[in-house]
Amino acid sequence: MEFSYSHSDAGLIRQPIGYWSWAAYDAVVTRTRGALAELGLTQPQWWVLAQVARVEDGRTRAEVSGLLRNYLGTGAETMEAEIDATLARGWTTEDAEGRLAITAEGRALFEKAAALQDELWAERHAGISDEEYLTTIKVLQRIIHNTGGSAWHH
Repeated sequence: MEFSYSHSDAGLIRQPIGYWSWAAYDAVVTRTRGALAELGLTQPQWWVLAQVARVEDGRTRAEVSGLLRNYLGTGAETMEAEIDATLARGWTTEDAEGRLAITAEGRALFEKAAALQDELWAERHAGISDEEYLTTIKVLQRIIHNTGGSAWHH
């Protein structure tokens, strides 16, 4: 399916960035969350698994919660509940010091979800060069800075 722009360049130049950045956010997050739900996983649970699976000795609950509590407006209470959900589902374990580790079942789910994330990345980037993507990210970062906002992602 070929993409076609809905406005001329002259029309686009005056379009509101707030609307288009929100529409992109909504489309990406809705697609991502729907795809992860097919694996029985919420997006915050995916974040927890990714943070625990990608380091050799796991991370403490405080580290995971601290890293993720501001992702997409997610608060500390929500992250704590999502960490608890990964424990209850047997995807992670927690030792006496609060260090989370991934279980074999969690590792298998993480690997499926990581492959899915790669597929979703390719889907989102179809027809978009690395240069265009990089420019888009830099422009969005500049808009955030210009409006007094702050954003961080690792």
